[in-house]
Amino acid sequence: MAEYGAKLRELPVHERPRERLMELGAGALSDAELLAILLRTGTKEESVLSLAQRVLRRYSLKELAEASVGELKRIHGISDAKACEIAACFELARRLQRAKRDARYVKSSDDAYRVLFPRLAHRRVEVFACIYLNSRNRVLRVAELSVGGMEASVVQPREVYRVALEEGATRVIVGHNHPSGDPEPSGEDIRITKALRLGGEILGVELLDHLIVGDGCYVSLRDRGHV
Repeated sequence: MAEYGAKLRELPVHERPRERLMELGAGALSDAELLAILLRTGTKEESVLSLAQRVLRRYSLKELAEASVGELKRIHGISDAKACEIAACFELARRLQRAKRDARYVKSSDDAYRVLFPRLAHRRVEVFACIYLNSRNRVLRVAELSVGGMEASVVQPREVYRVALEEGATRVIVGHNHPSGDPEPSGEDIRITKALRLGGEILGVELLDHLIVGDGCYVSLRDRGHV
């Protein structure tokens, strides 16, 4: 195969990533070739394939998936548009995984944790999410309702239950993460849980649980007797 530093137009047609994908399918391409197709163009000094190789020497795929647009833009050759395209690609991949996980029944706090974990784990700020269920505990929708904190001004029962009514949900499980990694509930976490439970009782939507997700672990406020 020709050297990665060569311009793509100098590569034989059968070695160009896009042509290889069309002929062999995406699964036959290397990580660098797939990233090169996403980036589309390189710089004056290097081909897009060389740029993709350099990006992957700096970041593993997992790190690249978690990098912010600002972090990506600090890489020479990654413009605003390229950074946004990379971020959008990985977000679509995450949403696909969530959709696969969400099509299930939630019958325990462990089930709820498995649904919430990919949405809440490793987030740098607090994120509040809800699992909306029917009367048989089948997931109807999972939604992130707020980002940035668990203050009462951010998490409002009316917003939680507005979505429940839209979806025809009769039960809801709420959850949020602690970026510190320690899932131990605060007094505010407990207060908000009680407010959500009372709001649900008025509207006929049962609050099943409130999970706090930490670093590879969680606390169920139902198990603690707060729901």
